[in-house]
Amino acid sequence: MAVKVGKPAPDFETKGYINGDIKTVKLADYLGQWVMLYFYPGDFTFVCPTELTAVASKYDEIKSLGAEVLAISIDSPYTHKVWQETELSKMIPGGLPYPMLWDKAGSIGEAYGVYDEVRGVDIRGRFLIDPDGILQAMEVLAPAVGRNVAEMIRQLRACQYVRTRPQEATPAGWEPGKKSLKPGEELVGKVCEMWSPDMAF
Repeated sequence: MAVKVGKPAPDFETKGYINGDIKTVKLADYLGQWVMLYFYPGDFTFVCPTELTAVASKYDEIKSLGAEVLAISIDSPYTHKVWQETELSKMIPGGLPYPMLWDKAGSIGEAYGVYDEVRGVDIRGRFLIDPDGILQAMEVLAPAVGRNVAEMIRQLRACQYVRTRPQEATPAGWEPGKKSLKPGEELVGKVCEMWSPDMAF
């Protein structure tokens, strides 16, 4: 069954490389906080290190928002360790500060609809899971296209905003401090009176 926004995120248990150790990780361990599940094709590749270290450079901000990042690929924790030591730590001091998980045989990627059976790797899928374990956002890109960490954080902030304000919605490009929408009969056909496309940038 395909994952769907608004439905529970598929739970899993796997091994991961975390702060120099190899540990068992369950998605359920992170209930109560936001989770950014970040699938990528593989260690020692080309676009992947740029994405993962870009996220690492914003990790303190992400943590301050009550969220955790879980990077995941088909590579083993031992391969993650070597990659951290030989390349990632040269791109970001100390290497990646968040867990690097093992999607053994692509079973987790398959549950999330991002496992490419022909190539034997997970493609670029990002899944934002809320503190109740419900999927709130997802993005899947072609292998050659890197993701934008600023947009990832913007979506996290927007999802957090509407979670605490269920009567509101965020328009295109919404950032904290910008005007939100209050869907209802009085707004039908009148969005043009309070919002314009230049407000999205």
